[in-house]
Amino acid sequence: MSEFVQFANELADESGKVIRKYFRSKMTIEDKEDESPVTIADRQTETVMRDMISAKYPDHDILGEEHGYVPTGSRWKWVLDPIDGTRSFVAGMPIFGTLISLLEDEVPQLGIIDIPMLGERWVGIPNQESLYYPDQQGGKPQLCKVSGQEKIEKSILYSADPGMFNTSQKPHFDRVAAQVKMLRFGGDCYSYGLLSSGHIDLVVEADLKIYDVMALVPVIENAGGVITDWQGNNSFDDDWDGCLLAAASQKLHAQALSLLQNT
Repeated sequence: MSEFVQFANELADESGKVIRKYFRSKMTIEDKEDESPVTIADRQTETVMRDMISAKYPDHDILGEEHGYVPTGSRWKWVLDPIDGTRSFVAGMPIFGTLISLLEDEVPQLGIIDIPMLGERWVGIPNQESLYYPDQQGGKPQLCKVSGQEKIEKSILYSADPGMFNTSQKPHFDRVAAQVKMLRFGGDCYSYGLLSSGHIDLVVEADLKIYDVMALVPVIENAGGVITDWQGNNSFDDDWDGCLLAAASQKLHAQALSLLQNT
């Protein structure tokens, strides 16, 4: 696994070089079929990572947001989101990130949340630890630990965008939001890094895809947190509805889950 972790960090290093070249520059913004934006930076970043993976591990599968997935039956699968938070990227906000994960038989074995414009990075390895790198250029890593907050009325809740919830989901989210101490929007994948480092306590989101979540799982869980869908499942298989709940403790997760389920 150490070889994979080193290589995943190299993927993040190279993806950041591409992204920084395009950040806050004039570029064409296209709309995909789901009306989400995409840029040349998204596509080139994923291409660079795919080329690196194919060269080093030609027998591994690759699933990426921009260039799809052609399964070969390999037990190993890289899941890539070159720019998680493209709306933030095109608006010049630096809190978007690159998500990199490696799955073995569909189970995440490592995850990276890389924030290229801030020089921050979180790395999670199952049954080991989650590390936070405050400086990608050789800074000393810090061990991640969630806050452990157990009371929802004292918790800080983040969500990327209130518009991500459909009309049936929004009332459930609002029940949670009404109970917390503080609610903020924005952050994209950055929020999950903040959760793993103990700065916030809850993230509740919807309308996510598989490449939005796989890298988050090892980071959150190995920092002591809990990450599931709104039914409490953590398999995120083909039947997953795109809803996500991450919490800083089992007790807090249970409280939020009850409100999301209105039980």
